Amino acid sequence: MGCRQSSEEKEAARRSRRIDRHLRSESQRQRREIKLLLLGTSNSGKSTIVKQMKIIHSGGFNLEACKEYKPLILYNAIDSLTRIIRALSSLKIGFRDADRAYDAVRLFALTGPAESKGEISGELLGVMKRLWADGGVLECFRRSNEYHLEDNTAYYLNDLERISSSEYIPTVEDILRSRDMTTGIVENKFTFKELTFKMVDVGGQRSERKKWIHCFEGEIIWSWTRVKVNV
Repeated sequence: MGCRQSSEEKEAARRSRRIDRHLRSESQRQRREIKLLLLGTSNSGKSTIVKQMKIIHSGGFNLEACKEYKPLILYNAIDSLTRIIRALSSLKIGFRDADRAYDAVRLFALTGPAESKGEISGELLGVMKRLWADGGVLECFRRSNEYHLEDNTAYYLNDLERISSSEYIPTVEDILRSRDMTTGIVENKFTFKELTFKMVDVGGQRSERKKWIHCFEGEIIWSWTRVKVNV
C-alpha cells in the first residue's frame, strides 16, 4: 500500500510540475502580448490603421489578397458617385450639361449589375466619366461637407480607366484608401521587437457597440475621431 501511495504521489507531483511549467509559459507569453483595442466612430480610420500595420509588420498583401479588394474598390467608386448625384437635388445644384440627366438615370440602372458582378462595363465607365467631368457634379463634390461622402472619392473617380480595366489589380495605395464597414470584431496579430501585438478592430456603428464590452478587459485602448473639413 505504501509503495502504491508513493507511486500515485509521484505521478501527482509530475502533473503538478507540468501544470506549473504551462502556467509559467503562459504567463511569459501573455507578458509578451500587448492587446490594442481600436475604438472610434464609423469611418474614423480604424480599419486603415489595421491595414497599415499588416503592410509594415506582417508582410503586406500578396497577389491574391490584393485581387480580393477589387470588388470593394469598384463599389466605393460607384457608391461615391451615386451619393453625389443624389445630393444634387438637396443642394439645389443642376447639371451644367442637360444631357447628364440621362447619364444619371443610366448610372442608377447600371450600378446593380456592376456591383453584383464586381466589374464596371464599358457603358457604365462612359456614364461615370461624363458625370464626373460635369461642372455641377464637381460643385456638388466640393460641398461634400454638407452630406456624407468618403474621402477616397476623388482618388478613385480620377482614375476610372485604370480601376475599371479587366486586368486591374489593386495597389497597396488603392487598398489603404478602400472603405468597408466593420461589423462585429476583427482581430489581427503582428510581431515587433519580440512582442506580439493583438489589434482588435470593432464596428463603429451604434448597433455594433454592445459587442465591445468583453474586449475591454486587460487591453490598451486607442480612440480617436477623424473630422473632415472643406476649405
